[in-house]
Amino acid sequence: MDVSQIGKRAWNYAGVLRDAGLSSFEYVEQLTLLLFLKMADQLTEEPYNRTPIVPPDLGWKALLPLDGAALEDQYRTSLEKLGVKPGMLGVIFKGARSEIHNPALLKQIVVNLIDKEDWLSLPVDVKGTIYEELLARSAQESARGAGQYFTTRPVIEAICEAMRPTPRDTICDPASGTGGFLCAAYNYVLERHQSDLDADEKRALRESLIEGMELSTKVGRMCAMNLYLHGIGSESTVVIHTGHDSLLAPWGKDYSMVLTNPPFGKKQSLLFVNEEGDTEKEDQIVVREDFWTSTSNKQLNFVQHIYSLLKIDGRAAVVVPDNVLFEGGAGEKVRRNLLQKCRVHTLLRLPTGIWYSPGVKANVIFFDKKEGRAEAWTDKLWVYDLRTNHHFTLKQKPIRRSDFDEFIACYKPDRMHKRTETWSEANPEGRWRCFDYDELLRRDKLSLDLFWIKDKSLTDIDALPAPEIIAAEIADDLEAALEQFTKIAARLRPRAEA
Repeated sequence: MDVSQIGKRAWNYAGVLRDAGLSSFEYVEQLTLLLFLKMADQLTEEPYNRTPIVPPDLGWKALLPLDGAALEDQYRTSLEKLGVKPGMLGVIFKGARSEIHNPALLKQIVVNLIDKEDWLSLPVDVKGTIYEELLARSAQESARGAGQYFTTRPVIEAICEAMRPTPRDTICDPASGTGGFLCAAYNYVLERHQSDLDADEKRALRESLIEGMELSTKVGRMCAMNLYLHGIGSESTVVIHTGHDSLLAPWGKDYSMVLTNPPFGKKQSLLFVNEEGDTEKEDQIVVREDFWTSTSNKQLNFVQHIYSLLKIDGRAAVVVPDNVLFEGGAGEKVRRNLLQKCRVHTLLRLPTGIWYSPGVKANVIFFDKKEGRAEAWTDKLWVYDLRTNHHFTLKQKPIRRSDFDEFIACYKPDRMHKRTETWSEANPEGRWRCFDYDELLRRDKLSLDLFWIKDKSLTDIDALPAPEIIAAEIADDLEAALEQFTKIAARLRPRAEA
């Protein structure tokens, strides 16, 4: 059976389970847990003959012959006991519980979907592709499901192509979500360097190339399984740390590269119960001695945290929303320190309509951490505008890796000193433009919200995108606005009641 058939069959089960009350995200999680048990069992048989990492009484063969309530009870028991095991088992099964409350459906998935397939005979990238397809479909179903943890694959691939990680790197994602950046970085290195590596070096690559942190235990479990299905990590080596709030304290370890898309939420908030017994949220200011400024803005805090994770000459590519580029106060202070202490060399303005969370306007900042000195390390900031006059939607016109080809060509990963602008007075539509550091200093609040191409839809009716794209963009903007007004109303309500 080929990949598309397996993926289609797996998604068909998701439809059945959705009718039974499970979200697609919950379904993918359950499939993940069962698939791990199946593959762990296969590894104990010919030709692998590995020592079992899952105790037989909690493993796949303990589930397979059972039916009805006995199957449901055994699955629940296996999850509970595996969740307290050390190493990768504990990461994957911590807090896991059975969400499939129909024993007949559970039996169908165990026997008809998982047990009949020889998963280990499939290439690692095929298993990973099937899994990522399920994650992507789950994200499309709801931005509040997997969508908030899922970065579109073409964006990740383009960033990896620009950054070009090597086997000598140590790569971190402090907000790893379902592990898209970590998997892509590992695969990038493996595809280009595995012929030059011996067995020990390949094992080191699996165990020490990448490391991630994820606040949500459930999403961290998805990440751990995503990594496992891509051949990353080992029974004894934990490469993803779940339930970890990256912003609370310094990590105590540094890396040569950070690739990340931190959460889109702007404010760091704390949930508490007031005197009347109602739950409320208040802005939580993060105070760390190693930060340049204290703020409740989660995105600005992540930028500061990422700086703390980098070694000297370490490199970072960070997805940030527009407000990080122009916000005053703490935002200006963070930008000033970043330009001073790092070589901030590239800014990629991403188009709208490519995220599962609606209304998002985001960018990628590329910078290198440098040792301390009086003069600012940033001398030129190169900006590529992939947003103006580009229109994408998730379904009608999804963004593709090829849409980043010109950016990669302009970026010149191995020859950055040879960069040349495509913008000029004679070519005002050029998307690649350089700004000197002195120019940036003269901008109000040191704003890096840089754009110069005329938006054709404002002056030329014929240049408007197709009606379905306009409708999708309007719907995205309205949904984002409604979400913001809901938050404002919630904050104002206690004052009105007082």
